[in-house]
Amino acid sequence: MSSADTETPESDAPADDAATTEEEAPPSDELREGLLAEISGFLGDALVESHIVPGRQLYLRVTAESWKETHRVLRDEVGFKFFEFLSAIDWMPSPYGKSEDATADAGVPVTKVEDPGDMEQGFGGGETRFQVFTRLVDITRGDLGVIIKVDVQDPAEFDGADLETLISIFPGANWHEREIHEMFGIRFAGHPYLEKLYLPTGFEGNPLRKDFPLLARHVKPWPGIVDVEPMPDEADESGDDESSDAEGGDDS
Repeated sequence: MSSADTETPESDAPADDAATTEEEAPPSDELREGLLAEISGFLGDALVESHIVPGRQLYLRVTAESWKETHRVLRDEVGFKFFEFLSAIDWMPSPYGKSEDATADAGVPVTKVEDPGDMEQGFGGGETRFQVFTRLVDITRGDLGVIIKVDVQDPAEFDGADLETLISIFPGANWHEREIHEMFGIRFAGHPYLEKLYLPTGFEGNPLRKDFPLLARHVKPWPGIVDVEPMPDEADESGDDESSDAEGGDDS
């Protein structure tokens, strides 16, 4: 058989390419695509970026100036009346390395790594180290949810409130904003009581910032890595091995 007989005919190549293209085409989500079009009409330039995970989630990133108004629009105009949560994230890689690789767990003083890596924002992108995000739900449309994200300035470098409080629109955001202020230092203009929820009154620093050192690990490595107890099955197997060794010794 000649080599020509074993080669794929040229006429088959376009069909194969078409099949590959069809397989790689992203799935559509008409429900969320229609919802995005509706929301875009209300928000206009306030909508910075969006992303749809078909069948799962719609992500919106809006300007800081429109943060409060966006939530009012989503509640009053679009129907997202159920507030699920509000949280924040510090996208900067930890300057001390990953917890399992940190020098404290090797029994030496904690040191900063020279190059912790680049920031990689999630769906919907981002332009700053810190982001605040909420999730709202429309229970009349089968628990349809939307996540709203906003970039905020580093509170250590920015003098003033970062975002307007949402408690006049969603009162349930009250404690969430207090927690974010406590853990990241992000401020919310108009919040009546940004006091600590978990930490002592005189505690300094914001523990969920990536540049906040866990001082206890300067003194003692993390017990969760150093002191590992065997699981019950492992302990039984270890006991069986010891018994076998002992029996072997008697035979000898």
